[in-house]
Amino acid sequence: MYAGRRILLAFLFFVAAASLLLGASAFAHAVLLESSPALKSSIPGPDVPLRLHVNVRIDAARTRLILVDPDGSLQTLEISGQDPPNTISAKARGLRPGVYRLRWQVLASDGHITRGEISFTVVKP
Repeated sequence: MYAGRRILLAFLFFVAAASLLLGASAFAHAVLLESSPALKSSIPGPDVPLRLHVNVRIDAARTRLILVDPDGSLQTLEISGQDPPNTISAKARGLRPGVYRLRWQVLASDGHITRGEISFTVVKP
């Protein structure tokens, strides 16, 4: 009877430990919580501040922001700030009216890359 309890306790410990480890890694992936401009929003130009806020700390050095202009040309944006560590900021300058797409890629603290795209419209001020 005692050996059976030990096996049961060892099994329960294993299940609990596996749940904690798998759960922790699942929550560490970067999830976009908020963006400015917001998805499908309209914002006055020509200079547009950009801000992405995710749920975990990200590595700004390995983060990429690419702006797709209305004509399809690409512009890599420089990250201008990371405060707090789960937020990145940049500034797009000289944008003319039209629909833009911000392609973003962040490296989360768990080593996983997350990508996404936010479309927004620049209007005359």
